[in-house]
Amino acid sequence: MTGSDGDGAATEAYAQAGVDYAVLDGAKRAALSAAAATLDLPAARGASVLAESVGEPAALVDLGGRHLAVVLECLGTKSTVALEVDEALGLDRFADVGVDAVAAIVNDLCCVGAVPLTLNAYFATGSSRWYAGRRHESLVSGWARACVEAGAAWVGGESPTLAGIVAPEGIDIAGSALGVVPAGAEPWLGSALGPGDEIVLVASSGLHANGASLARHLAGELPDGWATELPSGRLFGEAVLDPSVVYVKLVEALQRLEGAPVRYASHVTGHGFRKVMRAPREVSYRITDVPPVPEVLEFIAARKGLSPKEAYGTFNQGAGLALFTAPGRAADVVAAASGLGYGALAAGQVEDGPRRVVIEPVGVSFASNELLLR
Repeated sequence: MTGSDGDGAATEAYAQAGVDYAVLDGAKRAALSAAAATLDLPAARGASVLAESVGEPAALVDLGGRHLAVVLECLGTKSTVALEVDEALGLDRFADVGVDAVAAIVNDLCCVGAVPLTLNAYFATGSSRWYAGRRHESLVSGWARACVEAGAAWVGGESPTLAGIVAPEGIDIAGSALGVVPAGAEPWLGSALGPGDEIVLVASSGLHANGASLARHLAGELPDGWATELPSGRLFGEAVLDPSVVYVKLVEALQRLEGAPVRYASHVTGHGFRKVMRAPREVSYRITDVPPVPEVLEFIAARKGLSPKEAYGTFNQGAGLALFTAPGRAADVVAAASGLGYGALAAGQVEDGPRRVVIEPVGVSFASNELLLR
């Protein structure tokens, strides 16, 4: 199946699980078109939106010479995975779900070179009884723990009860954040990105917050469901819920490096390695080394019969963040990451050529029309 936007095989399996990026991306582009007419309005109040940031994971506002960043993000169906795993295996992993939600939010801020100041939470349930149980206590503890790791204040939120929209035992988790580009640093918007720049991939911990719908689809097909053992002996349901990596400390450290080595960053979430070509630049991205693929992602790909192109076009495949550095600076970025305990590798280079991603080690490439976000 080939979607109207050229996603093809890379999204076929995910579309069967209920997530069709060809449709979703078209809706996003329509919303961005409508939003364009509003971008000049803050000028009357002494602020200006950086138009080139609209459509990035976070948007930037210039307020008196400081760049503030704003983002809204939803966790998706990983909270439903946690509910199913709790019911099937008796494992309460809602604290890790709280970490996942915060990571999804603040890592989007990281993509524009900003770090979070405050977060707001959105916990929508189908019944007020949800807030009286241990799952809520776990969720709150994980959310707060991730805020501490990100150095951000949790300042409020909203907790509606949406009977008839959310299942009585279910919860929809989202949140927003206000961030800032560190003083003396510049946003990462890719204006200087070009041939000769280097690509650094920073390790993920597993599924993160993307691909949960496909994982649930697989669990429903397996005789033992979430209790299925992986080759390591871990249970599928346990491994799927490994918490996401929070990249804030790394971005803060990189913004302090002499010579501003980072030109652009991309949060590798939905669309998998296609996100490497997120920048609106007519250049090619050649990946010559890839990180180890987490066991749980290998398991899903094998059991669902995904081709390498489908797997790398859907999951993060071990790379949660892609950083694009000035020529000769990848080693500095890898060293900074390693010093903070992040796995990272110099993975490739930006080249002259059509907008595309070429992943040499697995024989996969993605053309420009396979990622149309704006």
